[in-house]
Amino acid sequence: MVVRQLCWNRFTRRTLFYGVVVLLILASFRSKISPFFVPSDKSNSRLKAEDSSPLTRQTRAEAVKAAFLHAYHGYEDLNGWGLTAFDSLDTMLLMGLKEEFARAQEIVTNADFSKSEPEPIPYFETVIRYLGGLLSAYALSKDKLFIERAEDLVEVLEPAFSTKSGFPLYSVDVVKKQGIGSDVGTLSEMATLQLEYAYLAKVTVNVKYYNRAAKVMDLLAQAKLEQTGGMLPTRWDLTTGQPVDRSLADSAHEYLLKFHLLTGKTDKESLKMYLRTTTRIISDMLYLSPTRHLLYVSDSFGSTFTESAPPTLQFEHLSCFLPGLLALGAHSLPLDNLNSLGIDLEELGNEKLYGYAGRGYKRLTGYNLKQLHMWAAEGLAQTCWLMYADQPTGLGPEEVKIKFASTDGPWRDGPETHLWVDAVDKWKRSGSRGVVPGLAEKTPVVYTPEERNNGTGSGHDYTLLKPGHLLRPETVESLYLLWRITGDFKWRDRGWNIFEAIERETKTDSGYATLYSVETGGKEERMPSYFLAETLKYLYLMFMEDDPITPDQWSFNTEAHPLPVFEWTQEEIKLLNVTLG
Repeated sequence: MVVRQLCWNRFTRRTLFYGVVVLLILASFRSKISPFFVPSDKSNSRLKAEDSSPLTRQTRAEAVKAAFLHAYHGYEDLNGWGLTAFDSLDTMLLMGLKEEFARAQEIVTNADFSKSEPEPIPYFETVIRYLGGLLSAYALSKDKLFIERAEDLVEVLEPAFSTKSGFPLYSVDVVKKQGIGSDVGTLSEMATLQLEYAYLAKVTVNVKYYNRAAKVMDLLAQAKLEQTGGMLPTRWDLTTGQPVDRSLADSAHEYLLKFHLLTGKTDKESLKMYLRTTTRIISDMLYLSPTRHLLYVSDSFGSTFTESAPPTLQFEHLSCFLPGLLALGAHSLPLDNLNSLGIDLEELGNEKLYGYAGRGYKRLTGYNLKQLHMWAAEGLAQTCWLMYADQPTGLGPEEVKIKFASTDGPWRDGPETHLWVDAVDKWKRSGSRGVVPGLAEKTPVVYTPEERNNGTGSGHDYTLLKPGHLLRPETVESLYLLWRITGDFKWRDRGWNIFEAIERETKTDSGYATLYSVETGGKEERMPSYFLAETLKYLYLMFMEDDPITPDQWSFNTEAHPLPVFEWTQEEIKLLNVTLG
Protein backbone atom coordinates (compact mmCIF):
# COMPACT_ATOMS: atom_id res chain seq x y z
CA MET A 1 0.00 0.00 0.00
CA VAL A 2 1.46 3.33 -1.00
CA VAL A 3 -0.52 6.51 -0.30
CA ARG A 4 -2.47 4.91 2.58
CA GLN A 5 0.87 4.34 4.32
CA LEU A 6 2.15 7.68 3.04
CA CYS A 7 -0.64 9.32 5.05
CA TRP A 8 -0.78 6.91 8.00
CA ASN A 9 1.58 8.92 10.17
CA ARG A 10 -0.54 12.03 9.72
CA PHE A 11 -3.43 9.94 11.04
CA THR A 12 -1.54 8.53 14.02
CA ARG A 13 0.00 11.80 15.09
CA ARG A 14 -3.32 13.62 14.82
CA THR A 15 -5.36 10.88 16.52
CA LEU A 16 -3.31 8.93 19.04
CA PHE A 17 -1.94 11.90 20.90
CA TYR A 18 -4.76 14.40 20.70
CA GLY A 19 -7.19 14.33 23.59
CA VAL A 20 -10.46 16.01 24.30
CA VAL A 21 -10.36 19.77 24.82
CA VAL A 22 -12.98 21.56 26.97
CA LEU A 23 -13.41 25.15 25.86
CA LEU A 24 -14.68 28.21 27.68
CA ILE A 25 -14.66 31.74 26.26
CA LEU A 26 -15.74 33.46 23.07
CA ALA A 27 -14.17 36.83 22.39
CA SER A 28 -13.78 39.06 19.39
CA PHE A 29 -10.90 41.29 18.38
CA ARG A 30 -10.33 43.50 15.40
CA SER A 31 -7.52 43.28 12.85
CA LYS A 32 -6.86 44.71 9.41
CA ILE A 33 -7.00 42.37 6.45
CA SER A 34 -5.94 42.68 2.82
CA PRO A 35 -4.56 40.33 0.16
CA PHE A 36 -0.81 39.86 -0.10
CA PHE A 37 -0.73 38.97 -3.76
CA VAL A 38 -2.24 40.85 -6.67
CA PRO A 39 -4.96 38.57 -8.09
CA SER A 40 -4.41 36.98 -11.48
CA ASP A 41 -6.53 38.01 -14.47
CA LYS A 42 -8.42 34.71 -14.36
CA SER A 43 -9.38 35.03 -10.72
CA ASN A 44 -12.78 36.66 -11.27
CA SER A 45 -14.40 33.73 -13.05
CA ARG A 46 -16.45 32.08 -10.29
CA LEU A 47 -15.82 34.32 -7.33
CA LYS A 48 -17.92 36.41 -5.02
CA ALA A 49 -17.30 40.08 -5.71
CA GLU A 50 -17.32 40.92 -2.01
CA ASP A 51 -14.18 38.82 -1.47
CA SER A 52 -12.01 41.77 -2.50
CA SER A 53 -13.77 44.19 -0.17
CA PRO A 54 -11.53 45.38 2.69
CA LEU A 55 -14.53 45.32 5.03
CA THR A 56 -15.29 41.72 4.09
CA ARG A 57 -11.68 40.64 4.53
CA GLN A 58 -11.52 42.34 7.93
CA THR A 59 -14.76 40.71 9.03
CA ARG A 60 -13.54 37.29 7.94
CA ALA A 61 -10.25 37.60 9.78
CA GLU A 62 -12.04 38.77 12.92
CA ALA A 63 -14.34 35.77 12.72
CA VAL A 64 -11.42 33.33 12.55
CA LYS A 65 -9.69 35.09 15.43
CA ALA A 66 -12.87 34.88 17.49
CA ALA A 67 -13.04 31.16 16.74
CA PHE A 68 -9.50 30.70 18.01
CA LEU A 69 -10.28 32.53 21.23
CA HIS A 70 -13.47 30.51 21.66
CA ALA A 71 -11.38 27.37 21.43
CA TYR A 72 -8.16 28.29 23.22
CA HIS A 73 -9.07 28.78 26.84
CA GLY A 74 -9.27 25.09 27.51
CA TYR A 75 -6.57 22.81 26.18
CA GLU A 76 -5.16 19.30 26.30
CA ASP A 77 -1.98 18.63 28.22
CA LEU A 78 0.27 16.16 26.37
CA ASN A 79 3.36 15.39 28.51
CA GLY A 80 1.91 17.54 31.31
CA TRP A 81 3.76 20.60 29.95
CA GLY A 82 0.86 22.73 28.67
CA LEU A 83 0.81 21.49 25.09
CA THR A 84 -1.66 23.89 23.54
CA ALA A 85 0.10 26.92 25.01
CA PHE A 86 3.35 25.86 23.28
CA ASP A 87 1.51 24.84 20.12
CA SER A 88 -0.36 28.16 19.89
CA LEU A 89 2.40 30.67 20.68
CA ASP A 90 2.98 31.71 17.07
CA THR A 91 -0.75 31.91 16.34
CA MET A 92 -1.20 34.29 19.27
CA LEU A 93 1.65 36.46 17.98
CA LEU A 94 0.20 36.54 14.47
CA MET A 95 -3.25 37.43 15.82
CA GLY A 96 -1.92 40.05 18.23
CA LEU A 97 -3.36 38.31 21.31
CA LYS A 98 -1.09 39.94 23.89
CA GLU A 99 -2.88 38.80 27.04
CA GLU A 100 -3.07 35.16 25.96
CA PHE A 101 0.55 35.28 24.81
CA ALA A 102 1.73 36.68 28.15
CA ARG A 103 -0.02 33.88 30.02
CA ALA A 104 1.48 31.33 27.64
CA GLN A 105 4.96 32.75 28.30
CA GLU A 106 4.46 31.95 31.98
CA ILE A 107 3.59 28.37 31.10
CA VAL A 108 6.71 28.13 28.94
CA THR A 109 8.88 29.57 31.71
CA ASN A 110 7.54 27.21 34.36
CA ALA A 111 7.38 24.00 32.32
CA ASP A 112 9.48 21.26 33.95
CA PHE A 113 10.89 19.10 31.16
CA SER A 114 12.43 16.68 33.66
CA LYS A 115 8.96 15.30 34.40
CA SER A 116 6.21 14.12 32.11
CA GLU A 117 2.68 12.80 32.22
CA PRO A 118 2.32 10.25 30.85
CA GLU A 119 5.73 8.62 30.54
CA PRO A 120 7.54 8.15 28.25
CA ILE A 121 7.12 11.13 25.89
CA PRO A 122 6.80 10.65 22.10
CA TYR A 123 9.87 12.10 20.36
CA PHE A 124 8.19 13.00 17.08
CA GLU A 125 5.20 14.73 18.65
CA THR A 126 7.37 16.66 21.08
CA VAL A 127 9.68 17.92 18.33
CA ILE A 128 7.06 19.10 15.85
CA ARG A 129 4.76 20.64 18.46
CA TYR A 130 6.79 21.80 21.47
CA LEU A 131 10.13 22.47 19.79
CA GLY A 132 8.49 23.77 16.62
CA GLY A 133 6.27 26.07 18.67
CA LEU A 134 9.19 27.45 20.67
CA LEU A 135 11.35 28.09 17.61
CA SER A 136 8.54 29.77 15.69
CA ALA A 137 7.73 31.95 18.70
CA TYR A 138 11.38 33.02 18.84
CA ALA A 139 11.46 33.73 15.10
CA LEU A 140 8.42 36.00 15.40
CA SER A 141 9.22 37.68 18.74
CA LYS A 142 13.03 37.42 19.15
CA ASP A 143 12.42 36.66 22.83
CA LYS A 144 15.43 34.59 23.94
CA LEU A 145 13.29 32.77 26.50
CA PHE A 146 12.03 30.55 23.70
CA ILE A 147 15.52 29.59 22.49
CA GLU A 148 16.64 28.88 26.06
CA ARG A 149 13.65 26.62 26.60
CA ALA A 150 14.20 25.01 23.18
CA GLU A 151 17.73 24.05 24.19
CA ASP A 152 16.45 22.72 27.52
CA LEU A 153 13.95 20.58 25.65
CA VAL A 154 16.44 19.25 23.10
CA GLU A 155 18.76 18.21 25.92
CA VAL A 156 15.92 16.23 27.51
CA LEU A 157 15.26 14.53 24.15
CA GLU A 158 18.90 13.59 23.55
CA PRO A 159 18.55 9.97 24.83
CA ALA A 160 16.36 9.26 21.80
CA PHE A 161 19.54 9.16 19.71
CA SER A 162 21.02 6.11 21.45
CA THR A 163 20.89 4.11 18.21
CA LYS A 164 23.70 2.89 15.98
CA SER A 165 22.23 4.46 12.86
CA GLY A 166 21.63 7.99 14.11
CA PHE A 167 17.86 7.86 13.71
CA PRO A 168 16.01 8.68 16.95
CA LEU A 169 14.00 6.15 18.92
CA TYR A 170 10.25 6.43 19.27
CA SER A 171 10.16 7.93 22.76
CA VAL A 172 12.15 9.13 25.78
CA ASP A 173 11.78 8.43 29.49
CA VAL A 174 12.77 11.88 30.75
CA VAL A 175 13.04 10.74 34.36
CA LYS A 176 15.38 7.82 33.67
CA LYS A 177 16.98 9.67 30.74
CA GLN A 178 16.56 6.68 28.43
CA GLY A 179 15.47 6.30 24.85
CA ILE A 180 12.71 3.76 24.33
CA GLY A 181 11.64 1.96 21.18
CA SER A 182 11.95 -1.12 19.01
CA ASP A 183 14.72 -1.93 16.55
CA VAL A 184 12.46 -0.86 13.69
CA GLY A 185 11.09 2.66 13.48
CA THR A 186 8.61 4.60 11.39
CA LEU A 187 10.21 7.10 9.05
CA SER A 188 7.92 10.03 9.78
CA GLU A 189 8.70 9.65 13.47
CA MET A 190 12.44 9.43 12.82
CA ALA A 191 13.00 11.84 9.95
CA THR A 192 10.78 14.82 10.69
CA LEU A 193 13.24 16.82 12.76
CA GLN A 194 15.53 18.44 10.20
CA LEU A 195 13.81 21.84 10.05
CA GLU A 196 13.69 22.26 13.82
CA TYR A 197 17.26 21.12 14.50
CA ALA A 198 18.76 23.02 11.57
CA TYR A 199 17.10 26.28 12.61
CA LEU A 200 18.16 25.77 16.23
CA ALA A 201 21.71 25.17 15.01
CA LYS A 202 21.55 28.39 12.99
CA VAL A 203 20.40 30.45 15.98
CA THR A 204 22.77 28.92 18.55
CA VAL A 205 25.68 27.89 16.28
CA ASN A 206 25.75 24.56 18.13
CA VAL A 207 27.26 21.81 16.01
CA LYS A 208 25.42 19.05 17.90
CA TYR A 209 22.06 20.28 16.65
CA TYR A 210 23.26 20.56 13.08
CA ASN A 211 24.76 17.08 13.19
CA ARG A 212 21.41 15.61 14.22
CA ALA A 213 19.69 17.10 11.17
CA ALA A 214 22.57 16.35 8.79
CA LYS A 215 22.80 12.72 9.89
CA VAL A 216 19.15 12.10 9.12
CA MET A 217 19.53 13.66 5.67
CA ASP A 218 22.63 11.54 5.01
CA LEU A 219 20.79 8.35 5.97
CA LEU A 220 17.92 9.18 3.63
CA ALA A 221 20.27 10.03 0.76
CA GLN A 222 22.22 6.78 1.17
CA ALA A 223 19.18 4.49 1.43
CA LYS A 224 18.63 1.74 -1.13
CA LEU A 225 15.34 2.61 -2.82
CA GLU A 226 15.26 0.34 -5.88
CA GLN A 227 11.99 -1.29 -4.81
CA THR A 228 10.16 2.00 -4.24
CA GLY A 229 11.15 3.86 -7.37
CA GLY A 230 13.09 6.45 -5.37
CA MET A 231 10.52 7.19 -2.67
CA LEU A 232 11.24 6.73 1.03
CA PRO A 233 9.68 3.66 2.72
CA THR A 234 7.96 3.80 6.10
CA ARG A 235 9.74 1.21 8.25
CA TRP A 236 13.50 1.40 8.81
CA ASP A 237 16.08 -0.62 10.72
CA LEU A 238 17.46 1.59 13.49
CA THR A 239 20.73 -0.34 13.54
CA THR A 240 21.61 -0.30 9.83
CA GLY A 241 19.70 2.84 8.88
CA GLN A 242 18.18 1.03 5.88
CA PRO A 243 14.50 0.53 4.94
CA VAL A 244 12.81 -2.78 5.70
CA ASP A 245 9.62 -2.43 3.64
CA ARG A 246 8.14 -0.71 0.59
CA SER A 247 5.28 1.33 2.01
CA LEU A 248 5.68 5.08 2.15
CA ALA A 249 5.53 7.95 4.65
CA ASP A 250 4.39 11.54 4.32
CA SER A 251 6.00 14.14 6.54
CA ALA A 252 9.50 12.89 5.78
CA HIS A 253 8.79 13.53 2.09
CA GLU A 254 7.34 16.90 3.01
CA TYR A 255 10.55 17.80 4.84
CA LEU A 256 12.70 17.04 1.80
CA LEU A 257 11.40 20.14 0.03
CA LYS A 258 11.10 22.23 3.16
CA PHE A 259 14.65 21.49 4.35
CA HIS A 260 15.95 22.54 0.94
CA LEU A 261 13.98 25.79 1.11
CA LEU A 262 14.70 26.54 4.77
CA THR A 263 18.45 26.36 4.26
CA GLY A 264 18.43 28.84 1.39
CA LYS A 265 18.25 26.17 -1.35
CA THR A 266 21.80 25.06 -0.61
CA ASP A 267 21.15 21.35 0.05
CA LYS A 268 21.01 19.64 -3.33
CA GLU A 269 20.53 16.11 -1.97
CA SER A 270 17.23 17.01 -0.34
CA LEU A 271 16.10 18.55 -3.64
CA LYS A 272 17.00 15.38 -5.55
CA MET A 273 15.05 13.25 -3.09
CA TYR A 274 12.05 15.56 -3.41
CA LEU A 275 12.18 15.31 -7.21
CA ARG A 276 12.30 11.51 -7.05
CA THR A 277 9.29 11.52 -4.75
CA THR A 278 7.15 13.85 -6.84
CA THR A 279 8.10 12.14 -10.09
CA ARG A 280 6.87 8.82 -8.71
CA ILE A 281 3.65 10.40 -7.47
CA ILE A 282 2.87 12.22 -10.72
CA SER A 283 3.77 9.37 -13.06
CA ASP A 284 2.21 6.45 -11.16
CA MET A 285 -0.08 7.55 -8.33
CA LEU A 286 -2.43 10.23 -9.72
CA TYR A 287 -5.74 9.09 -11.22
CA LEU A 288 -8.92 10.49 -12.78
CA SER A 289 -12.43 9.49 -11.79
CA PRO A 290 -14.58 8.19 -14.67
CA THR A 291 -17.29 10.85 -15.09
CA ARG A 292 -16.44 14.07 -13.23
CA HIS A 293 -12.73 13.61 -13.96
CA LEU A 294 -11.73 14.30 -10.36
CA LEU A 295 -7.96 14.23 -9.99
CA TYR A 296 -6.96 12.20 -6.95
CA VAL A 297 -3.97 10.40 -5.45
CA SER A 298 -4.25 6.79 -4.37
CA ASP A 299 -2.08 3.85 -3.46
CA SER A 300 -1.95 0.79 -5.70
CA PHE A 301 -2.18 -2.95 -5.21
CA GLY A 302 1.08 -4.85 -5.39
CA SER A 303 4.34 -4.66 -3.47
CA THR A 304 6.75 -4.07 -6.36
CA PHE A 305 6.95 -1.70 -9.29
CA THR A 306 7.67 -4.26 -11.99
CA GLU A 307 4.39 -3.50 -13.74
CA SER A 308 1.50 -1.10 -13.55
CA ALA A 309 -0.92 -1.97 -10.73
CA PRO A 310 -4.53 -0.85 -10.26
CA PRO A 311 -5.24 1.74 -7.59
CA THR A 312 -6.99 0.95 -4.33
CA LEU A 313 -9.32 3.87 -5.17
CA GLN A 314 -9.18 5.15 -1.60
CA PHE A 315 -8.71 8.89 -1.27
CA GLU A 316 -8.16 10.31 2.20
CA HIS A 317 -8.47 13.76 3.70
CA LEU A 318 -4.89 13.32 4.90
CA SER A 319 -3.76 13.24 1.25
CA CYS A 320 -4.92 16.82 0.80
CA PHE A 321 -1.61 18.20 2.06
CA LEU A 322 -0.14 17.14 -1.32
CA PRO A 323 -1.53 19.91 -3.58
CA GLY A 324 -0.09 22.56 -1.29
CA LEU A 325 3.29 20.85 -1.29
CA LEU A 326 3.33 20.54 -5.08
CA ALA A 327 2.34 24.19 -5.47
CA LEU A 328 5.07 25.27 -3.07
CA GLY A 329 7.64 23.29 -5.03
CA ALA A 330 6.44 24.67 -8.37
CA HIS A 331 6.62 28.20 -6.98
CA SER A 332 10.00 27.88 -5.28
CA LEU A 333 12.09 25.64 -7.55
CA PRO A 334 13.41 26.07 -11.13
CA LEU A 335 11.55 22.94 -12.22
CA ASP A 336 11.49 24.16 -15.81
CA ASN A 337 15.28 24.53 -15.81
CA LEU A 338 16.78 21.85 -13.56
CA ASN A 339 19.88 21.83 -15.74
CA SER A 340 20.77 25.18 -14.19
CA LEU A 341 21.27 23.25 -10.95
CA GLY A 342 23.21 20.47 -12.61
CA ILE A 343 20.28 18.05 -12.28
CA ASP A 344 19.08 15.73 -15.06
CA LEU A 345 15.63 14.36 -14.18
CA GLU A 346 16.03 11.23 -16.28
CA GLU A 347 19.34 10.41 -14.63
CA LEU A 348 17.79 10.76 -11.16
CA GLY A 349 15.85 7.56 -11.74
CA ASN A 350 16.23 5.43 -14.85
CA GLU A 351 14.96 1.95 -15.71
CA LYS A 352 18.33 0.39 -14.89
CA LEU A 353 18.06 1.73 -11.36
CA TYR A 354 14.33 1.55 -10.67
CA GLY A 355 12.91 -0.84 -13.27
CA TYR A 356 9.32 -0.11 -14.33
CA ALA A 357 9.13 2.90 -12.03
CA GLY A 358 12.14 4.40 -13.79
CA ARG A 359 10.16 4.90 -16.97
CA GLY A 360 8.25 7.72 -15.34
CA TYR A 361 11.37 9.85 -15.05
CA LYS A 362 11.98 9.69 -18.80
CA ARG A 363 8.32 10.27 -19.52
CA LEU A 364 8.16 13.53 -17.58
CA THR A 365 11.20 15.01 -19.34
CA GLY A 366 8.85 15.85 -22.22
CA TYR A 367 6.97 18.36 -20.08
CA ASN A 368 7.58 21.74 -18.54
CA LEU A 369 7.93 20.27 -15.06
CA LYS A 370 6.96 23.47 -13.24
CA GLN A 371 3.74 23.64 -15.23
CA LEU A 372 3.01 19.94 -14.73
CA HIS A 373 3.47 20.17 -10.96
CA MET A 374 1.18 23.19 -10.83
CA TRP A 375 -1.47 21.43 -12.88
CA ALA A 376 -1.37 18.52 -10.46
CA ALA A 377 -1.57 20.90 -7.50
CA GLU A 378 -4.61 22.76 -8.84
CA GLY A 379 -6.47 19.61 -9.89
CA LEU A 380 -5.89 17.88 -6.56
CA ALA A 381 -6.83 21.00 -4.61
CA GLN A 382 -10.11 21.25 -6.51
CA THR A 383 -10.93 17.64 -5.63
CA CYS A 384 -10.12 18.25 -1.97
CA TRP A 385 -12.43 21.27 -1.99
CA LEU A 386 -15.22 19.31 -3.72
CA MET A 387 -15.07 16.70 -0.99
CA TYR A 388 -16.30 19.53 1.25
CA ALA A 389 -18.61 21.33 -1.15
CA ASP A 390 -20.41 18.13 -2.21
CA GLN A 391 -21.60 17.40 1.34
CA PRO A 392 -24.81 18.72 2.95
CA THR A 393 -22.76 19.98 5.91
CA GLY A 394 -20.13 21.63 3.68
CA LEU A 395 -17.40 19.64 5.47
CA GLY A 396 -15.14 16.93 4.07
CA PRO A 397 -15.12 13.24 5.05
CA GLU A 398 -12.15 11.27 6.34
CA GLU A 399 -12.06 8.89 3.40
CA VAL A 400 -13.89 8.11 0.17
CA LYS A 401 -13.72 5.36 -2.42
CA ILE A 402 -13.56 6.55 -6.01
CA LYS A 403 -15.57 4.75 -8.67
CA PHE A 404 -13.42 2.87 -11.14
CA ALA A 405 -14.17 2.59 -14.84
CA SER A 406 -12.67 3.64 -18.12
CA THR A 407 -12.34 7.41 -18.03
CA ASP A 408 -14.28 9.14 -20.77
CA GLY A 409 -13.35 12.44 -22.37
CA PRO A 410 -11.65 13.72 -25.52
CA TRP A 411 -8.26 12.50 -24.25
CA ARG A 412 -9.46 8.96 -23.53
CA ASP A 413 -6.89 6.40 -24.67
CA GLY A 414 -8.45 2.96 -24.45
CA PRO A 415 -9.87 0.92 -21.56
CA GLU A 416 -6.87 1.36 -19.26
CA THR A 417 -6.95 5.14 -19.08
CA HIS A 418 -7.27 6.05 -15.43
CA LEU A 419 -3.77 7.34 -14.75
CA TRP A 420 -3.75 11.12 -14.96
CA VAL A 421 -0.45 11.22 -16.83
CA ASP A 422 -1.94 8.96 -19.56
CA ALA A 423 -4.76 11.43 -20.07
CA VAL A 424 -2.35 14.38 -20.13
CA ASP A 425 -0.17 12.58 -22.69
CA LYS A 426 -3.21 12.02 -24.93
CA TRP A 427 -4.34 15.63 -24.47
CA LYS A 428 -0.87 16.84 -25.42
CA ARG A 429 -0.62 14.60 -28.50
CA SER A 430 -4.00 15.85 -29.71
CA GLY A 431 -2.77 19.44 -29.75
CA SER A 432 -3.49 20.48 -26.16
CA ARG A 433 -7.02 21.47 -27.07
CA GLY A 434 -9.36 22.39 -24.27
CA VAL A 435 -8.70 22.27 -20.55
CA VAL A 436 -5.98 20.09 -19.07
CA PRO A 437 -7.52 16.78 -17.91
CA GLY A 438 -8.74 17.06 -14.33
CA LEU A 439 -8.58 20.87 -14.20
CA ALA A 440 -11.96 21.91 -15.63
CA GLU A 441 -14.03 23.92 -13.13
CA LYS A 442 -16.59 21.68 -11.48
CA THR A 443 -19.89 22.39 -9.77
CA PRO A 444 -20.51 20.76 -6.37
CA VAL A 445 -23.12 17.99 -6.35
CA VAL A 446 -25.14 18.02 -3.12
CA TYR A 447 -27.66 15.23 -2.63
CA THR A 448 -30.99 15.72 -0.91
CA PRO A 449 -31.85 13.30 1.93
CA GLU A 450 -34.31 11.59 -0.42
CA GLU A 451 -31.64 11.05 -3.08
CA ARG A 452 -29.29 9.57 -0.50
CA ASN A 453 -31.98 7.27 0.86
CA ASN A 454 -33.34 5.97 -2.45
CA GLY A 455 -29.95 5.73 -4.15
CA THR A 456 -30.75 8.10 -7.01
CA GLY A 457 -27.88 10.39 -6.10
CA SER A 458 -25.01 8.88 -8.08
CA GLY A 459 -23.16 11.80 -9.58
CA HIS A 460 -20.30 12.13 -7.11
CA ASP A 461 -17.98 9.53 -8.67
CA TYR A 462 -17.27 8.31 -5.13
CA THR A 463 -18.85 6.85 -2.02
CA LEU A 464 -18.08 7.65 1.60
CA LEU A 465 -15.93 5.08 3.41
CA LYS A 466 -15.34 7.08 6.58
CA PRO A 467 -18.01 9.80 6.75
CA GLY A 468 -16.75 11.57 9.86
CA HIS A 469 -15.16 15.03 9.89
CA LEU A 470 -12.25 15.57 12.28
CA LEU A 471 -11.51 19.31 11.84
CA ARG A 472 -8.29 18.46 9.99
CA PRO A 473 -6.02 21.13 8.44
CA GLU A 474 -4.81 19.50 5.22
CA THR A 475 -7.38 20.96 2.82
CA VAL A 476 -7.28 24.51 4.19
CA GLU A 477 -3.47 24.28 4.27
CA SER A 478 -3.44 23.61 0.53
CA LEU A 479 -6.09 26.25 -0.20
CA TYR A 480 -3.99 28.78 1.73
CA LEU A 481 -0.83 27.93 -0.22
CA LEU A 482 -2.66 27.97 -3.57
CA TRP A 483 -4.06 31.41 -2.71
CA ARG A 484 -0.67 32.81 -1.69
CA ILE A 485 1.13 31.35 -4.69
CA THR A 486 -1.39 32.01 -7.48
CA GLY A 487 -3.24 35.06 -6.15
CA ASP A 488 -6.46 33.48 -7.47
CA PHE A 489 -9.31 34.55 -5.18
CA LYS A 490 -11.21 31.30 -5.69
CA TRP A 491 -8.91 29.44 -3.30
CA ARG A 492 -9.43 31.98 -0.53
CA ASP A 493 -13.16 32.08 -1.18
CA ARG A 494 -13.33 28.30 -0.86
CA GLY A 495 -11.42 28.50 2.39
CA TRP A 496 -14.00 30.94 3.72
CA ASN A 497 -16.82 28.60 2.74
CA ILE A 498 -15.15 25.86 4.76
CA PHE A 499 -14.81 28.15 7.77
CA GLU A 500 -18.50 29.06 7.52
CA ALA A 501 -19.35 25.36 7.55
CA ILE A 502 -17.13 24.82 10.59
CA GLU A 503 -18.94 27.60 12.43
CA ARG A 504 -22.37 26.39 11.38
CA GLU A 505 -21.93 22.65 11.88
CA THR A 506 -19.30 22.11 14.59
CA LYS A 507 -19.47 25.01 17.03
CA THR A 508 -20.65 24.27 20.58
CA ASP A 509 -21.13 26.37 23.68
CA SER A 510 -17.63 25.43 24.81
CA GLY A 511 -15.71 25.09 21.56
CA TYR A 512 -15.87 23.02 18.38
CA ALA A 513 -16.62 19.34 17.83
CA THR A 514 -15.80 16.66 15.30
CA LEU A 515 -18.74 15.17 13.38
CA TYR A 516 -19.94 11.60 13.06
CA SER A 517 -21.04 12.18 9.47
CA VAL A 518 -20.61 14.91 6.86
CA GLU A 519 -24.00 13.94 5.46
CA THR A 520 -26.12 13.99 8.60
CA GLY A 521 -23.93 15.81 11.14
CA GLY A 522 -23.98 14.73 14.78
CA LYS A 523 -21.33 16.18 17.08
CA GLU A 524 -18.85 13.91 18.85
CA GLU A 525 -17.92 16.53 21.47
CA ARG A 526 -14.22 16.09 20.71
CA MET A 527 -11.85 18.78 19.49
CA PRO A 528 -8.26 17.86 18.53
CA SER A 529 -5.76 20.58 19.42
CA TYR A 530 -4.37 20.66 15.87
CA PHE A 531 -7.57 22.54 15.09
CA LEU A 532 -6.08 25.54 16.92
CA ALA A 533 -2.44 25.06 15.94
CA GLU A 534 -3.05 24.43 12.24
CA THR A 535 -6.59 24.63 10.88
CA LEU A 536 -7.47 28.03 12.34
CA LYS A 537 -3.97 29.40 11.72
CA TYR A 538 -4.14 28.68 7.99
CA LEU A 539 -7.64 30.11 7.80
CA TYR A 540 -6.58 33.29 9.61
CA LEU A 541 -3.54 33.78 7.38
CA MET A 542 -5.80 33.62 4.31
CA PHE A 543 -7.35 36.93 5.35
CA MET A 544 -4.55 38.58 7.33
CA GLU A 545 -3.40 41.97 6.04
CA ASP A 546 0.23 41.93 4.89
CA ASP A 547 0.67 38.30 5.88
CA PRO A 548 4.29 38.12 7.11
CA ILE A 549 4.54 34.39 6.40
CA THR A 550 5.40 34.61 2.70
CA PRO A 551 6.32 31.39 0.83
CA ASP A 552 9.70 32.79 -0.21
CA GLN A 553 10.77 33.77 3.29
CA TRP A 554 9.22 31.19 5.62
CA SER A 555 8.80 27.42 5.75
CA PHE A 556 6.11 25.70 7.83
CA ASN A 557 7.02 22.62 9.80
CA THR A 558 4.53 19.75 9.67
CA GLU A 559 2.60 21.20 12.65
CA ALA A 560 2.19 24.59 10.87
CA HIS A 561 4.90 26.38 12.86
CA PRO A 562 6.62 28.87 10.49
CA LEU A 563 10.43 29.09 10.52
CA PRO A 564 12.35 31.75 8.57
CA VAL A 565 14.41 30.83 5.53
CA PHE A 566 18.10 31.45 6.13
CA GLU A 567 21.53 31.12 4.56
CA TRP A 568 24.60 29.80 6.35
CA THR A 569 27.34 32.38 6.87
CA GLN A 570 30.94 31.44 6.13
CA GLU A 571 31.65 31.35 9.86
CA GLU A 572 28.70 29.02 10.48
CA ILE A 573 29.75 26.77 7.62
CA LYS A 574 33.16 26.41 9.23
CA LEU A 575 31.98 26.01 12.84
CA LEU A 576 29.14 23.61 12.03
CA ASN A 577 30.95 21.77 9.23
CA VAL A 578 28.03 22.42 6.89
CA THR A 579 28.13 20.57 3.58
CA LEU A 580 26.75 22.61 0.69
CA GLY A 581 25.56 21.33 -2.65
